[in-house]
Order: sequence, then C-alpha cells, then structure tokens
Amino acid sequence: MSQSGVTDSGVRELKKIIDDAYRRSQGTEYQDVVGQLCRDVEDALKYDRDSKDDLVESLTEIGLALSGETRLERLLEMIVDEARVLTRADAGTLYIVDQEKRKLEFSILQNDTMEVRMGGTSGNEITLPPVPLYNSGKSPNKSNVSSYCALTGETINIADVYEAEGFDFTGPRKYDAATGYRSKSMLVLALKNHEQDIIGVLQLLNALDDDGKIIEFSPDVVDIVGSLASQAAIALTNAQLIQGLKDLLYSVIQSIAAAIDAKSPYTNGHIERVVTITMMIAEKVNSLQEGKYADVHFTVDELEELKLAAWMHDVGKISIPEHVVDKSTKLETIFDRADLVDARFRLIAEIIKNKQLEETVAALSNGADQSKLVEIEMRYAVELEQLEDDRLYVTSCNIPKEFMSDERIARVEEIASRTYESNGETFNWLTEDEVRNLCIRKGTLTDNERKVIESHAAITHEMLSRLPFPKRLARVPEYAAGHHEKLDGSGYPNGLGGEELPLQARIMAVADIFEALTAKDRPYKKPMKLSQAIKILGFMIKDRHIDEDVCNLFINSGLYMDYAKAELDPSQIEDE
Repeated sequence: MSQSGVTDSGVRELKKIIDDAYRRSQGTEYQDVVGQLCRDVEDALKYDRDSKDDLVESLTEIGLALSGETRLERLLEMIVDEARVLTRADAGTLYIVDQEKRKLEFSILQNDTMEVRMGGTSGNEITLPPVPLYNSGKSPNKSNVSSYCALTGETINIADVYEAEGFDFTGPRKYDAATGYRSKSMLVLALKNHEQDIIGVLQLLNALDDDGKIIEFSPDVVDIVGSLASQAAIALTNAQLIQGLKDLLYSVIQSIAAAIDAKSPYTNGHIERVVTITMMIAEKVNSLQEGKYADVHFTVDELEELKLAAWMHDVGKISIPEHVVDKSTKLETIFDRADLVDARFRLIAEIIKNKQLEETVAALSNGADQSKLVEIEMRYAVELEQLEDDRLYVTSCNIPKEFMSDERIARVEEIASRTYESNGETFNWLTEDEVRNLCIRKGTLTDNERKVIESHAAITHEMLSRLPFPKRLARVPEYAAGHHEKLDGSGYPNGLGGEELPLQARIMAVADIFEALTAKDRPYKKPMKLSQAIKILGFMIKDRHIDEDVCNLFINSGLYMDYAKAELDPSQIEDE
C-alpha cells in the first residue's frame, strides 16, 4: 500500500487515468482536461475505497460464519471455499499440521476446472500421501512450498510455479502432465493459533481475472487473505478444542458403558449393540422419502443426542448388584443356593437312613423275623426314593425353562412343608425365601428383584440429569431413561404412553428389546432363532408394548437382517 492509504491497484489506476488525460490534452483546453482529470481521480479513489470496504465487509461476514461453525469437517471446507472466493482462486488445498508425526495431512482439496472436491463433507476421501516436514536425515523439508510455509510461517506468493526457484514443484508438474491442467500462480499462507503455533497451511492456486485468465495473486488481497487465515486459525482451534472435548466425552461415556457391560459376562457388548441398532433405524428414518416418516428428519444434533442417549441408556445399572443382573437360576444370589438345597436333601436322606438303621437294630433286639426286617427296608426305600424324586423336582424348578403353573407351585409348597430334625431343632425342607424364588412363574426374578433392576431406568435419568448437557443435547436423560416405557403406559420408570413417548425413545425400545431377544450370551436362555425374535416383536406390537411403525421399518427395510448377519451366530439365522 502507498502511504496515502490507496492500494497499489489504486495507484496503477491513477497512473492510467493520468496517461489517458495526457492523450486527451492534445488539442483540448487545459481547464477541461484538468476538470476531467479531477473527476476521474475522484471516481478512482471512490472505487478503490468501495472495493476495499467490500473486501473488509466480506471478511467480516466470513469471520462470523467461521466462528459460528463447530463441525470440524464443514469448517475446514469453509476456510478453503471462502479463501477462494476472496482471491478468485481456481483451486485450493488445506493441510493440517500433525506435530506428533511431523507431517502435513491433506484435509481439503478443491479444483473447479478439474471438478474435484475432496475431504470435508464431500464424502470423497483424499488418498494423497502426507507431506513430511522433515527429511529422512531429520533436516527441515524446505524444498516443498507447503512444508516450507509450515516450518517458517512465511507467506509465499508465486506468479508462475514453472519459473519459480527455490522450491520443488515436481508434484504439480506431474499432476499437470497427467490431467492437462496448468498450475501457475500460487499463494501459500500459514494458519497460526493464539499461541502463534502453525496448525495448518492454506494453499491457493491459479487466481483468475474477469475473463477467466490465470493471473498473479494480487498483493492487494494478500493482507486480506492473511486476515482470513488468522480468523480461520482461531475458528479451527476452537473447533478442534470442541471436537477434542466431544471425543473426550465419548471416550468417558464409552468407558462407563464398557464398565457397566463388564459387570456381567452375559451382557458384555449389549450397550454397543443397542447403539448400533438405534442409529441404523434413525438413519433409515432420515433417508425415507415417503410413508409415515417422510417428513421426519433428525438433525445432526438430534442424531448425536440420540446416540449419546443410546450409549448411556443403561448407566443406572452401575448401582444394581451383579448377582441380580446375572441371576441365571431362581435360587441364585451371590451364589446358586441350589447346592445348599441339594446338600440339605442329602442330609435328610442320611437322617432317614439313620432312622432305618435305628429301627432295624431295635427290631433285631426284639427278635424280629426276616419279614419284619424286609418290611422296614422297603418302607424306607420308598421314602428315600420319594425324597430323591422331590430333590430332582426342586432342581428342575430352579432352572427357568418351564412356566410354573399352579400345580407345580402347589407341589413345591407341599415339599417345603415337610420337616426334619437336626441337633434337636426342627426345620422345613425348604425355607420361605427358597419357596418364594422357586415359585417364580416366569424367568428368574422375584417381584422385588425385578423392581431393583427396573430402578436402573430411574437411576439413569437421575444420574444423567445432573450432567450439564448443552441445550442441543438437553433431552439425553429423557431418551436414555425412556427405553423401557411402553405405548400402553405399563412401562417404567414413569408409565408414559401414547403421544407422551418421543420417537427417539420408541426407536431405542425396539433396539434394546431386539438385542436382548437375539443376544447369544444370556445366562437364562439359549440363543434365540431370528424368526422367533420377529414373532415375539409381533406379539409386543399387538400388546402395544412397542411402536408398530418403528418395528415394521426395522423389519421391512431389511435392517434386522443386516444386523443379524453382522452380529448373530449363523445358526440363529438358518431357514430365514
């Protein structure tokens, strides 16, 4: 810039005006020439100020846009997009500095002429190798213009890379030879954070004039782009910090989930699989163009909110005793009390045998004949046989494979009512607690134990409600705690139903139930066939326990089969 504040382009414009005025002065009155010259100069200065004001205004708008973008991939893309708009560059590349590995990683690659957009949100992966910052001998790699900029922080403005000295442009030449492109003008700037550390390099290629011809990057815009680079670096640093915090949050959440799953060898991996199914359904909803969910579209924040809720849906189980969660038999507590019951029946058998021996000895002392001895033996044999039959029956009731009918419960209670004596005390064959557990009609849990397990949903809500989730994730506690609610209002923890249940909670409910039904590692059942699981889901739809539309979407779209092929044992999918 000149000292007067007029840019170099303005000076050049003034020189052109003066030259034109000189040519016009031939045969023209001096006063007219001076008057026109003054008007032209005033217009030129006004144009220069307006142009400069436009650039500043654009830069301000760009800065606001960059500072408002927290999605790292989109931000990186915006930096290149906006820099190219300001400079009218045909192509642009953004590198991110990897200090640990001492290299520049390609992040964004754009070229309008070649119709190339890679990295960022484009969905096209950049496969180019990173640029090393140091050579094999650990000397700085200053032959590459991007690494030179990353090492020194200097801005490099090159009119023609084919004629430039001091840098190795073998790469661009090879690219041009392969594609027919012509790399010419280049502007390379460093992105520095608040600590003046270089965190990235912005490389712009081939500035274009109004006619689409390649020109040198004007010195006028270098300062402007430098300001953009500074703003971009601040925005990038913030986005990286936010992404780092997000990564930390997910790491902590996943560690908690892993710890919860690790409490039980039988539910290991359950949470992660529920997350997988939940997000499969949610993403399918987003892809629908017709049907009930055609107008439903989860935003990026809503998807993240749902994903976090799925990861945290069982966090309340951290307070549930393992022996309740893992209860695989009815008599199990910290250990399976079936062994105690078995030992007790064997003790009763020994008591019966001792009585038989005592009675036999007494009969012999009284001179009983052989028939009396046989009668005693037969009577006790029948008693021992009945005892063994009762022992086996109690053992069968301990395993939750059959529904406990009234008749089966009555027999358990009849067995329990019998008594035996030991050390002068009288005991029932079964304790009240053993009877209560053996008479569980379905499954392994008593009513109290079921309430303990069900409490995990309320505890989940209580625990998550204490976390300072940002506004965009505010409903994580609600969704996480709602995966056991039912459409008919019979679920827990709040007995919500109907329209009170958000779609996110309905999706998680289907995911949680399907995973539990098809899991191949549960202690209380064999791996269920996929066809049987689908039938059960159908029954639950009829009972209004789960959402019919969500479940049908999961089944009819084939998502259930995609999941089954990835997670289930092949024997569970046979004959499907």
